[in-house]
Amino acid sequence: MLVKWSRCTVVDRRGFERGQRKWAGLLGEPGFRGQGGGWSRGRPGVAHTFTFWESRPFYDSFMARSHDRLAAAQSGTYSGLRTKLFEYRFDVKTGFEPRFTDADVVRVAHSRVRAERVEHFALMQEKVWNPAMAGSPGMVRGLFGEAPGHEFLVLSMWRAAAEHGKYRTERVERLALRAQFAADVAGLTGAVVDLEAGWTV
Repeated sequence: MLVKWSRCTVVDRRGFERGQRKWAGLLGEPGFRGQGGGWSRGRPGVAHTFTFWESRPFYDSFMARSHDRLAAAQSGTYSGLRTKLFEYRFDVKTGFEPRFTDADVVRVAHSRVRAERVEHFALMQEKVWNPAMAGSPGMVRGLFGEAPGHEFLVLSMWRAAAEHGKYRTERVERLALRAQFAADVAGLTGAVVDLEAGWTV
């Protein structure tokens, strides 16, 4: 499975949201698995979307055929668009599906990992971070993905921001020490995203 993470700064909120609903046209696309998104909690006016495809060839085919037509509806409503593709590696908790209807919040963490630490980083995700997240009240599902250049995505869905906040406060520092996170990671960016029901496809 392929995950596309997009973010941009919105300059015309009403126009952007109107255009966002046009992405419902993805439903007929071969290989399309689901899409959701919303607004960054920490950065007002920044929108995030997460789109899932069965494989890279399906995604490439869509980009060549239908993408520009659907994207035209949002033209001029945002600036600074950044997109990144990740290949799914494994679940965070069992049975990941690209569904957004039972979550209110997505936490996305994007790590650039030192080349010699990649295997250790992935192992710690599996052995330390995944069990901690999976056992946290309110955590619905998630995934771990990889992009070329030793970049990784951890995407987790939560029933409510308060539940994600509790997990962060109670555990993250301790877990980071145990996983030797500082030794593995050269750079980390991320966001907590309040999901918009109308953006779900």
